[in-house]
Amino acid sequence: MPAEQTLAQAIPDESAYARPLRIALLGYRSAPHTGGQGVYLRQLSRALVAAGHEVTVISGPPYPHLDDGVQLVKLPSLDLYAAGLGAVGLGQLCADRLARTEWLSKLTGGFAEPWTFAERARDYLLPRLHEFDVIHDNQTLADGVLDLQRAGANLVTTIHHPITRDRRHAIEQAANWRQRLLVRRWYRFVHMQARVAQQLNRVVTVSGPSYRDICTDFGVDSRRMSIVPPGVDLTVFRPRPEVIREPLRLITTASADAPLKGLDILLKALARLRTTVGDVRLTLIGRPKADGVTQRLITDLNLQDAIECYSALSDEDMVHCYAQASVAVVPSRYEGFGLPAIEAMACGVPLVSSAGGALPEVVQDAALLFQVGDDEALARQVALLLGAENLRADYSERGLKRVASEYSWASCADRLVALYRAGLSSC
Repeated sequence: MPAEQTLAQAIPDESAYARPLRIALLGYRSAPHTGGQGVYLRQLSRALVAAGHEVTVISGPPYPHLDDGVQLVKLPSLDLYAAGLGAVGLGQLCADRLARTEWLSKLTGGFAEPWTFAERARDYLLPRLHEFDVIHDNQTLADGVLDLQRAGANLVTTIHHPITRDRRHAIEQAANWRQRLLVRRWYRFVHMQARVAQQLNRVVTVSGPSYRDICTDFGVDSRRMSIVPPGVDLTVFRPRPEVIREPLRLITTASADAPLKGLDILLKALARLRTTVGDVRLTLIGRPKADGVTQRLITDLNLQDAIECYSALSDEDMVHCYAQASVAVVPSRYEGFGLPAIEAMACGVPLVSSAGGALPEVVQDAALLFQVGDDEALARQVALLLGAENLRADYSERGLKRVASEYSWASCADRLVALYRAGLSSC
């Protein structure tokens, strides 16, 4: 693959750069359980430390859960999507220009957190650039981070997928012109991300489809890109044979109100299954907004008593939930990679996945696939697994083998370190 060739050609003599590296990982928003960014930072930092490197995570709220060997630098923001506009005092707005930007953006339906985090990260790091060998940004893609590259930092940026895909699906799902206008306003930061991405020296992405989409949607030169898939912690995400599986229990992990995640498709399939198969139930790792579209759909489909929602679970609690389920579902309309897919496979849960984005590449023959948006086809595939114990055992084994052979955080860290070291010679 062109990206792999570019990386291999760029790696300098290891003996010249054999010492442990001092690495700063940046994340503008790093929730530990909702979405993949906090998981990525936690697992990557753990793997880098295990390989002997010194890691500092610099994050805005919500902050990630990190191992004791990883330093966390907190860059507070207003965190308005958790606190609300009314939680901000006039004095704070007067004293802090970035707080004013966040508050006014939220007031008018925008999302300024990537930009304001990058401004804070730049101001924190510029006087400390000598303390780090590499700065690895996790998809902030904002001007302040680009300023670090201009100042001579060895900058590497992970783009999981271009957020143009989220915007496109959100616009398609909008009910009327007013909602479409609000969606376009919220996603205005995407223009900044594309502009910044085009100027980055080294971009990492996680799959072939994301590689192609970043080139197409963001206009990034493919010669500056490398593909490094993430992994899964097999010491945590593992089969738990002592836990009894519920025969009609499904499980999914989704940001419940994000159209891209396709939870509405799974809910419609669940309603079908409850009329054709029996008392099928769903464990949802994620919690819908009380007045959001997902909760309204649950009510409309009369599924209130068929769904159990969990949030802020520990990894062990999440693994226990997987162990109780007979089938895992990833219903996404698009995924740049799909960490929930490999977590389910690592737990030995038979998987049904959409064919959205990178998911077919990630799961290959270790899951039953259905076409994006087709709730009837999803229901058929789930019913097929629920009705055949031998088929469930087969797909469980396929998933375990695929994850063990392809998705290791240690391998991910090793390949990223090679890229970090390649940048040392050009800074």
